[in-house]
Amino acid sequence: MAITENDDITTTEGRQALFANAKEAVTEAVQSAVEAVKANPKTAAAIAAGATAAVAGAAYGATKLSAAKATPAKSTTTAPKRRAPAKRTTTAAKSTPAKK
Repeated sequence: MAITENDDITTTEGRQALFANAKEAVTEAVQSAVEAVKANPKTAAAIAAGATAAVAGAAYGATKLSAAKATPAKSTTTAPKRRAPAKRTTTAAKSTPAKK
């Protein structure tokens, strides 16, 4: 029994029918997933790993995007001043202790 646009889900019977249909659909989906895993366990593991990586990548991207929006833009008007180069000394100019 499928719920259509004309069904009234504001009544108790309508809500029970909706719940029963949803429960049946979820049960069928779980059963087909279990059968697929039993038939191809390596493929199912690879799909699960790929899905996990996709979700992790999306979460990482979302955090970076929200962090970028939260921080103010950096000013690009002037570059910082450069430091003066270090003074070089030659080895010949250094004094060496006299040997006895």
